[in-house]
Amino acid sequence: MPANNVQTNNDITEKSLFGIPEWLLQINDDISRALERGVSIRQLVEARACAIDGLLIALFDWFELDKTDLALFAIGGYGRGELSLYSDVDILLLSPDEIDTDTSGKIDNLVALLWDIGLEPALSVRSVDDGLEAALDHTIASALLEARLLVGNEALQEVPLQIVNKQWSPRAFFEVKINEAKARYLQHNATEYNLEPNIKTAPGGLRDIHIIGWVSKRYFRVGKLYDLVQQNFLTEKEFDELSFAESYLWQIRHYLHILTGRNENRLLFDYQREVAQLMGYETQPDDQPNAAVERFMRDYYRCAMQISTLSEMLINHYYETIIEPQLPDNERPKKQPINARFNKVGEQIAMAHHRVFAQHPEAILEMFLLMGQYGIKNVRTHTLRALKIAARGIDQVYRDNPTHQALFLANLKEQNYLFHRLRAMNRYGVLGNYIPAFAQVTGMMQYDLFHRYTVDAHTLFLIRILHRFTDPRFYEDFPLVSSIFQRIERKEILVLAAMFHDIAKGRGGNHSELGQTESIEFCLAHGMSVADANLVGWLTRYHLLMSMTAQKKDISDPEIVSIFADLVGNVTHLNHLYVLTVADMNATNPQLWNSWRATLMKQLYSQTRRILRADIDAPTNRQDMITATRKQAAAMLDNVDNMHMNHNEVLRLWDDLGDEYFLREIPEDILWHTEAILSHPPIGRASDTDSAPLVVLREHRELALDAVQVFIYTQNQTNLFAVTMAVFDQMNLDVLDARIITATRDFALDSYVLLDPSGTLLVDDDSQQELKQRLIAAFKNPSVPKLTHKRIPRQLRHFEVTTKINFEFNEASDQHIMSLETLDQPGLLARVGQVFLQQKIEVHAARITTLGERAEDMFYISDQKDKPLSTDRLQALKTALIASFNVQKDTNLV
Repeated sequence: MPANNVQTNNDITEKSLFGIPEWLLQINDDISRALERGVSIRQLVEARACAIDGLLIALFDWFELDKTDLALFAIGGYGRGELSLYSDVDILLLSPDEIDTDTSGKIDNLVALLWDIGLEPALSVRSVDDGLEAALDHTIASALLEARLLVGNEALQEVPLQIVNKQWSPRAFFEVKINEAKARYLQHNATEYNLEPNIKTAPGGLRDIHIIGWVSKRYFRVGKLYDLVQQNFLTEKEFDELSFAESYLWQIRHYLHILTGRNENRLLFDYQREVAQLMGYETQPDDQPNAAVERFMRDYYRCAMQISTLSEMLINHYYETIIEPQLPDNERPKKQPINARFNKVGEQIAMAHHRVFAQHPEAILEMFLLMGQYGIKNVRTHTLRALKIAARGIDQVYRDNPTHQALFLANLKEQNYLFHRLRAMNRYGVLGNYIPAFAQVTGMMQYDLFHRYTVDAHTLFLIRILHRFTDPRFYEDFPLVSSIFQRIERKEILVLAAMFHDIAKGRGGNHSELGQTESIEFCLAHGMSVADANLVGWLTRYHLLMSMTAQKKDISDPEIVSIFADLVGNVTHLNHLYVLTVADMNATNPQLWNSWRATLMKQLYSQTRRILRADIDAPTNRQDMITATRKQAAAMLDNVDNMHMNHNEVLRLWDDLGDEYFLREIPEDILWHTEAILSHPPIGRASDTDSAPLVVLREHRELALDAVQVFIYTQNQTNLFAVTMAVFDQMNLDVLDARIITATRDFALDSYVLLDPSGTLLVDDDSQQELKQRLIAAFKNPSVPKLTHKRIPRQLRHFEVTTKINFEFNEASDQHIMSLETLDQPGLLARVGQVFLQQKIEVHAARITTLGERAEDMFYISDQKDKPLSTDRLQALKTALIASFNVQKDTNLV
């Protein structure tokens, strides 16, 4: 068609876009319906690429670009012939020379139309010289490697590849892509098991498949991944595994695009349930509420691990077979024999001949033991390939062989590189075949914010942390637990307990009890003594006991500690349990472990140890604990930093503060409070009800890096807790911990640890003054606090946490302990405080615990006359709290 008959860009209106937008929508609808009918997702991504090919070729001709010397290339993922519904359409217009004005105008018209029809192309227009310069950017070079000529100047067909070959040597390109992959991994926490993974760029995502092609297809001059099979670079099975995994990710990506209407690759909580349903994961009659989405995510994580494992192996294979032989002699790895079956090649282990595992099945486990003994972290690719095949032969006969059993236990006893060896065992099928129950929990996740890793990843990470207890670099982080672990001779006891502590998850029933049975059976079958087997079983059964006691019980109560000591039984159990618990908490969630929890655990350990060792000086009742705390605080008065305080005034003040204070506070905080009170007359020296409330702040890094500790000392009043919580809520401050105490002279000593999401409270004097002034004003003019309505954060909205409220009467304090478990949400404590105020409840102490999306808080409560609450009042309180939480939930639905 002549150019003067072609509609110009200015003539094209929304009604005259040639029906292309409707055609594109129809293609997307056809693809979705075809997928529902069972058509392969691979066919569909290729079909969409083919459809876009036809459109671009027609438009290239329509705008008379066929009369120029331009060539139109599909590049990147589109160049591979892969387009999801909203994938980027990467195209390159390449010219042998500089582009003239007339041609540039035609290109502008083409680009404008592409945007008008909603295609949103990622278009590059370059001359060959421009391309040479641009290809110095390795990301552009990668896209050019996938270049596929659509239409135009056929003389330029090979130019994109020639440009890359000219600008990049095989070794330089390999190194830059490996460094890029490492940086990409770090952006995603270097794990396949992120709670909201990016299925394209995260470890085990589509990008890990792309990198195989980028570094290898160029060398072999092939266009498709399957062509690498014909080049003997990939095996048929490896190709099938990659293709299956890639198709699985493509299907997830398709549904993400459907749900969002955009190029979305993040598998956020917002979409996980719906994607699971669209993928065919259905809830079964006996399922827990999250079972379907957990099965879906388990399969995703297994897929991701398979991709990352194959990608790592094939990239190393490329290096060993293509790059390494071209290295200078002084850079090539040297081979050193280890024994008749294995060699050390550089810093890797390799089998001596290709039939090692077939002729010597025990060599599967022997290899990992040698890696520990010789300090080797990595395995040569040809050995890994043989190992994957050999691991499939591990059956019950193999597991029952005494030689194999002895080798497996020897691996656990050898601490050097234990985490790396077990990780390789897991990735290449050895661990899951040797312990079939471990295979069942591989990739298993819990649909919550608390458990950050899958069961298998958490287990191996726990073992890694156990090893850190022997590393001087981590001694400052774990001083007590490190010294205890290093004195434990049979460290394999703890390793076995770590391996079995969560192994029965997902089966229904109590996973600790089921794991105890299986761990004992495993240990006895492997020739361990009954005593050792029972210790492993006991640790598996009670691995949650210490953390639950420290976090959810009042360990300032000697009776609680005494009950715990009875359950533990002896110091050996206590030492092992303490080490296992600290490692378990650190391996569950990086944000879980902090100095506050470390202090709780150390306190519980120390008190229990003194009881178990029958220490005659161990505090065995409340008065003993009070005396011990005062004695420790008094000893600190002699420190240089505290010598300015008058000892007699300090002791008189302490007498006024009451016993409860010394049960619940630690000596360091007692000294801080004491100095603040004595420096704030007249409160420090006389009981003056007209004096201004004392509010002091300081940095507090025990619960979070940016936390602030607020200490309040003021005349007690009935609505103090509610008013304080309302002020915190109004200033958007999150409460991490609370200690509420009433002194004997009717003054409140309240201590809070706060987190400021804006990060300004620690560094901004104005913010600190505003908080102090708001609190003081609220105490002076108390009223029913008004709550601010805040939307529940995006991540929290996708979790259902059943609210549970329980009451237990504490005879020692003559108060009820209210345990609250509910969905964590903005302003939760302010809402609780408001209900307490309405129900005329007095709060005497509180413990605030947030575990992922779950808030688990504890309050010591009474009526406003310090009398226990009746059954009717407890029920009314419970009803009012649940009603308040439901109002908050309904507000977020609006």
